[in-house]
Amino acid sequence: MNALTDLFTIDRIALNSPCINRAEAFAAVGQLFSTQVGLEADAIVAFLNAREDLGSTALGAGVAIPHGRVKGLKQPIAAFFKLQEPIDFASPDGEAVSILIFLLVPEKATQQHLEILSSIAQLLSDPGARKTLASEDDPKKICNLLQSWGSA
Repeated sequence: MNALTDLFTIDRIALNSPCINRAEAFAAVGQLFSTQVGLEADAIVAFLNAREDLGSTALGAGVAIPHGRVKGLKQPIAAFFKLQEPIDFASPDGEAVSILIFLLVPEKATQQHLEILSSIAQLLSDPGARKTLASEDDPKKICNLLQSWGSA
């Protein structure tokens, strides 16, 4: 078991998402998370935008981890989006982003937040994992990779 095991479910894997910019991607994940955790979609988008305003959550190499601490959230929740077309995300390497892993954690979950972010960053920093995530079209396989990352 690792920090990502319980975060991802098949219904939070979106492949070939048609979002054409950051605002559309944030709105789509806001709606997804809203239906699953009962928070307002607009509030989720506001939390994500507030974090993004501090600096881009893009890591480079076409990936980003938009994230934030959310008041009223009971447990961490994550989603994986693979976009049909890459979007500008102010990446440090200037490369457009096509893989987004969204993470929301409870407002007070500081240490847990950092552990999960670290695991996601390690996953996305692995060229083999990135290649698999970018090329795989089976949501179950994506979900399994995300859930098992870092497990012995």
